[in-house]
Amino acid sequence: MNPALSEQLVFVDATFGRGGHSRALLGQLSPDARLITIDRDLEAVAVARELASADPRVTACHGRFSDISRILADLGLASVHGVILDLGVSSPQLNEPRRGFSFRTDGPLDMRMDQSSELTAAKWLNEAEESEIGAVLKILGEERHARRIAKAIVLARPLTRTRELAEVVSRAQPRRTPGKHDSTRTFQAVRMHINNELEELEQGLSAAFSCLTIAGRLAVISFHSLEDRMVKRFIRKLAQAPSLPRRLPLRSSEIIVPGRKVAGPIRATASETRDNPRARSAMLRVVERAA
Repeated sequence: MNPALSEQLVFVDATFGRGGHSRALLGQLSPDARLITIDRDLEAVAVARELASADPRVTACHGRFSDISRILADLGLASVHGVILDLGVSSPQLNEPRRGFSFRTDGPLDMRMDQSSELTAAKWLNEAEESEIGAVLKILGEERHARRIAKAIVLARPLTRTRELAEVVSRAQPRRTPGKHDSTRTFQAVRMHINNELEELEQGLSAAFSCLTIAGRLAVISFHSLEDRMVKRFIRKLAQAPSLPRRLPLRSSEIIVPGRKVAGPIRATASETRDNPRARSAMLRVVERAA
């Protein structure tokens, strides 16, 4: 057992998924430690509750990771020793056609991470203005042919299936990108928009860091450039001394720097990507609360 994890610590897996990170943590934590799991996917919460029924250290919660402060307060916790955020779509979400996340299998055009939400990908794509769709594809998907694809989507409406959307996008692409499916950027952008992922990340980073005790750590795994840039800027801002007038008479010990960069960017190794090809774009960054 890692001596650092042998105390009565409290950790939060704020994006439980199917529990890979949680189970790894539990293997290191002492019998007196505690693990809070959070996920907005109801199917993930069901898995977390099964884990909680088998391990009394686990408490399973339904919610967004940006709600971490409220969730911890409801549990009577003022602070925690560590939080992990894995921003990727879970494999069960991608592999289950009825969830509508993947262009590789045909299913309903859903893409909701929280099944209790009313807005599906089909509803938005069939009702949004062409200009709005184009802007989402350009900004969130970094799609260079966003306007062409948005126009093709509007002309093809109504769309109800993932295969329909993938075919529309492929026909609208003037040229193929080697090594990447034509629909990758479009599906990414629509999913991120439906689930408000960037807004969730911005709020969630601040909320998670504010819940840490001194020397507590926040680890974030991102999977594409927009997310990673946000995480990088967030950590950099925490680790920088505040901008002060040059002649202000302050000792260095009086200048409060909230965070300290611990690690990152760390990429998956060749063997890790061999075992899990979806890890090839993963990027890990870690920040520690210093004040």
